[in-house]
Amino acid sequence: MTCTFCQIANGELPAQVVYRDADVVAFLDRAPLLPGHVLVMPTRHVETLDDLPDDLLAPVFGAVRRTSIAVQKALRAEGSFVATNTRVSQSVPHLHVHVVPRNKGDGLFSTRLIWQRKKYENDAEMAEIATKIKSAYELAG
Repeated sequence: MTCTFCQIANGELPAQVVYRDADVVAFLDRAPLLPGHVLVMPTRHVETLDDLPDDLLAPVFGAVRRTSIAVQKALRAEGSFVATNTRVSQSVPHLHVHVVPRNKGDGLFSTRLIWQRKKYENDAEMAEIATKIKSAYELAG
């Protein structure tokens, strides 16, 4: 069985990567809740949060924190929503943490189901947002 997220981590599938190091990769979700929705995950295959080894806790969640700061700065968001699923509703069996930029009145929780997805207008919009987050990520450290 081939893991789609392992393929992204290994550079075998394209993604709008906003951060990468030896332990972690962060990239834009192709079907975002809101523009700028980033997935942060270990590069090593780890199925769920429950399986995350202690040596990856700080790298993964340090990257989640920096990504939260970066998406807020890059997109002038008022805050962020951070979540992960463990098995139930986990669309890809590779640990990933959702980081979604938030603004009051964005409708994420009030008018629609939490995981109802939107699409980017086009690949150029997706690339532009990825570039903004990449730039802000460097400052979030």
